Amino acid sequence: MSETNVRSKNYIWGLTIFMGLIGLLDQYTSLVEGPLLPYILAEFGLSLTDFAFWQGIFGIITFAVFFIAWFSDAFGRKKGILLLMLILGIADLLIIFAGNFFLFMTVYAIAILGTLSNLWEIPITEEAPAERRGLHGSIAFLLALFPIYALLAPRIADAIGWRWGYGIMFFLMLILLIPWYFMKEPQRWIDAHKDRDSKILKIKTALKSLNRTDIRYIVMCTVIYGLWTISFKMGATFASSYPVLAPSYRSILTIGGLLTMVGAVICGISTDKLGRNATLIIGCVGSVLGFFIMAVPVADVAKIGFYMVYLFMPILMGWIMIYFGEIFPTKIRSTAVGITTTAARLSYVIGPLISSLIFFTTSDNYMIFWIMAGIFMIIPLLSLLIKPYETKGKTLEDVQKER
Repeated sequence: MSETNVRSKNYIWGLTIFMGLIGLLDQYTSLVEGPLLPYILAEFGLSLTDFAFWQGIFGIITFAVFFIAWFSDAFGRKKGILLLMLILGIADLLIIFAGNFFLFMTVYAIAILGTLSNLWEIPITEEAPAERRGLHGSIAFLLALFPIYALLAPRIADAIGWRWGYGIMFFLMLILLIPWYFMKEPQRWIDAHKDRDSKILKIKTALKSLNRTDIRYIVMCTVIYGLWTISFKMGATFASSYPVLAPSYRSILTIGGLLTMVGAVICGISTDKLGRNATLIIGCVGSVLGFFIMAVPVADVAKIGFYMVYLFMPILMGWIMIYFGEIFPTKIRSTAVGITTTAARLSYVIGPLISSLIFFTTSDNYMIFWIMAGIFMIIPLLSLLIKPYETKGKTLEDVQKER
């Protein structure tokens, strides 16, 4: 497929909004555990140490995210998106009926399995024109970050129970089945499917298709995504129990949630105007400073750090979603992203276990906790030493040839 856009502008914008709403389902499910954590701890009689420990253990289930990614390469983006929606929506609903802690954690892990998969960015990457790929990707991300988890979840928890804070997303999934019906299969996937004689892509074949360059970028992206996820899980899950923020956490989280949307806008402008590498630097440096400032146990100071984290972490996440989607060849794009996402899911085990260890050994010393989160965000900057290919303004075909 040439870069000539075979879809109308209206379709591309409709696709962007639709993918953004799927992202909203994704991000809500991932982020809602923060405001709901006090309710969860109270119902099951858990300490922060206990919850973090079991969160890490059950995080092993999330490694199955690879099969969602492979499914999208094998059977098409449209069917892959449907599978993702069903996993998120049905798992969110089942949390309502998960009566004991271990059943809840099992269903919770299945719900988290579908989050942060980046799958909903891939159709945009493949359909949007090169000069506006970053713009459309960041707008979808912007919609995904609308902080309804901060605005609705605590109110739902107070009114009808915290479980419905998750379950409400099932109804969003049902609504999204309507635009899904009208979604078209990206032409690039159709062309790649024809190139393999319309055969279903087997997992073994997909893995054998990876070349040395693919593997190099998979390793780089895995490290960045894994470290981002560790810090993200530390911040999004446990900030609500930070003593200096806890008294006014609801209002702080609402403002922070709105700042994530500002971060998505900055990401969109930065990726298309300054480039992908510059965006990586901005996101990392701002996040590091934010976590370090959060470590100061003074409410007004820690609040500034919290806002910085919620502004700059989405900039880096936006970079992850855009760059991961465009750096790999179409025929194995979702599989390569899936390998990266799956390997990075080790952080869903490591991150909570690190949190549990810190809480256990330091008697809830949040200064060490936030400093550790900041240190993790320094390491992705080292990826610049391998001079990653700059994709700004390049067609996917040019990226595949030149990277």
